[in-house]
Amino acid sequence: MPRIINSPTIIESEGNKPKRIEEFVGHVNSNHDEVSVARMVSPGGWMEPGQRPEFMEITLVLKGQLHVEYTGGACDVIPGQSIITDPGEWVRYSTPGDGGAEYVAVCLPAFSPATVHRDDE
Repeated sequence: MPRIINSPTIIESEGNKPKRIEEFVGHVNSNHDEVSVARMVSPGGWMEPGQRPEFMEITLVLKGQLHVEYTGGACDVIPGQSIITDPGEWVRYSTPGDGGAEYVAVCLPAFSPATVHRDDE
C-alpha cells in the first residue's frame, strides 16, 4: 500500500556553517535502508569535509550553485542540472556563492553516518 510521508525529519549537518537537511525517505524518517531522499538548504560559504561514501549519490540542484570537488578536478552544478557520484569516489560539496543552494540528494543505498567516511579535519 502506498505511504504518504507527511513531513521530513531534520538531520544535523556537517560543515563549517549550519545547513538544513530534511530527510523525507531514509534510515531516520521512513526506516528505509535501500534509498534516501533529502532536501538540502545550505547557506553561502558553506563547506563540508571531503568524503568517500559507500553509496551512489544523485544530486539535483533546484536553486543556487553547488560546487563539487572530486579526485582530479571540480565542477559547478546549477539549477536544473544533476551530478552523480559513485560509491568509493572521493568528493567534497560546498556552496561558495552568496546565495547558497537548495538541492535534493538521493543516495543508494540510504545515507548513513557509518558509510559516508568523512575526511578527518
